Amino acid sequence: MRILINDGLHPAGLQMLKDAGHEVDTNNIPQEELLTKLNEYDAILVRSATKVRRDLMDAAPNLKLVGRGGVGLDNIDLDAAKEKNIAVFNTPAASSRSVAELAIGHLFGIVRSLPMVNKAMSLDGVTDFKALKKVASKGIELQGKTLGLIGFGRIGRETASIALGCGMKIIAFDPYTDEGEVTINVHPDYDANLKINVKTINKDELLAQADFISLHIPGGQGYVLDTEDFAKMKDGVGIVNCARGGTISEDAMIAAVERGKVKYVATDVFEQEPPVDHRILRMDAVGLSPHIGASTGEAQKRVGVELAEKIIDFFK
Repeated sequence: MRILINDGLHPAGLQMLKDAGHEVDTNNIPQEELLTKLNEYDAILVRSATKVRRDLMDAAPNLKLVGRGGVGLDNIDLDAAKEKNIAVFNTPAASSRSVAELAIGHLFGIVRSLPMVNKAMSLDGVTDFKALKKVASKGIELQGKTLGLIGFGRIGRETASIALGCGMKIIAFDPYTDEGEVTINVHPDYDANLKINVKTINKDELLAQADFISLHIPGGQGYVLDTEDFAKMKDGVGIVNCARGGTISEDAMIAAVERGKVKYVATDVFEQEPPVDHRILRMDAVGLSPHIGASTGEAQKRVGVELAEKIIDFFK
């Protein structure tokens, strides 16, 4: 089979596909050119950059499979794929740990003013080191704080396992999980018997109780946090978004920061990427990263291998 890998794939996955006898093309085809070129391939593998919508599928009757290296499928038209009998595969587990670690990394950074400090100290000389130290010496510890997880699937549970090690209390809301308690393995790779119960509650309860809120949900469902949601939160709350752009209203979040409702913010994703609203980029207290949640060597290898295995099995 001829496979177009349009957004890259780890060499381990590439080699597996080649060893299985598939013809692999790693030359990126720009989105606007795919309409005329995709029909030359039996499968296309993408990450988040390439969009596989109905128009592409209509123009590529030879297409049999779409593979997404990652968790979300919001850049793929699933209804059109189902209608046209095109298989769609993703890698929901491969990058969970990497995204969770970034979320916790952002948490550590924002409570110790690291975004602001890094900006100030990267300038050509710090004019008043003592004044900067004084401003940055008002940090807090994560231990004893309540972390509210919106979304309690694989990534949410990985985030919980790390936060538990920091001494945080975990609460969670997930529309697909009943309220009550969910038992999770804290570190299944090291001790399969180390388990803990996490309380799952409704969204309004989570907003009212959490000291920090971290999102771990798919995109494409509109704002999960908007103006009315921020109003229900504690004063001085912290927000972390390593999920998807468009799940939080950036206008509402910026307004909440400006009025002091939200004290800490870190985001790996934006409503538009690259961001066109530069207000959030200029706020000293905001931790920023350029959509790198799954971008670790370990995660990329797992993504490549898992996706290659699924494709090889499909075309057997």
